[in-house]
Amino acid sequence: MAYLFGVLGVAIVVFVSTNVDDIFVLLGFFADRKFRTKQIVIGQYLGIATLYGFSVVASLLVLVIPASYIGLLGFAPIYFGLKRLRELWKGIDTDDNPEDHSKASAGHGNIAAVTLVTIANGGDNISVYTPLFATRSAYEILAIGFIFAILTAIWIAAAHSLVNHPKLGAPIRRYGHRVVPFVLIAIGILILHEAETMRLFWS
Repeated sequence: MAYLFGVLGVAIVVFVSTNVDDIFVLLGFFADRKFRTKQIVIGQYLGIATLYGFSVVASLLVLVIPASYIGLLGFAPIYFGLKRLRELWKGIDTDDNPEDHSKASAGHGNIAAVTLVTIANGGDNISVYTPLFATRSAYEILAIGFIFAILTAIWIAAAHSLVNHPKLGAPIRRYGHRVVPFVLIAIGILILHEAETMRLFWS
């Protein structure tokens, strides 16, 4: 029993410490009515699953990926941030355009956007998950993956609850979609900076 609690504790600490900033990203997506809840949930899970799966493979193959290359993922949130800024600059208000809502619901572009931003924002997670998985048994890795799935649901529920809070929800929904582009761009720049990715272009 103590062994199981040990694995549970490690999984919770690792997930929370590497995904704290993901709450703010989810808040931004939920505040933007262009994104449906289903799209955000699917995109978030695909992103987390990709990070988890890649880390498992990396730990099995004992891969060492330079942080500067992982940092290239930072261009994804910058791209989506600039795209949203362009839409706002042109006066495209997705909150008042039913046609845009239909396209958002029918297409897969929003799911891809959430997935890519989640992967980019969690690119540094790989450097944490890989050595952790390399020292764990297959059973422990599967258990950690299951715990990650539960914690992802909690993360999504927390962000959704905040956006729909009686007092906090209204201002988040009113201004959130205008803040999202800047948040995404800032996240992308931070990823590039922390990973020292720009050295790839300067060297």
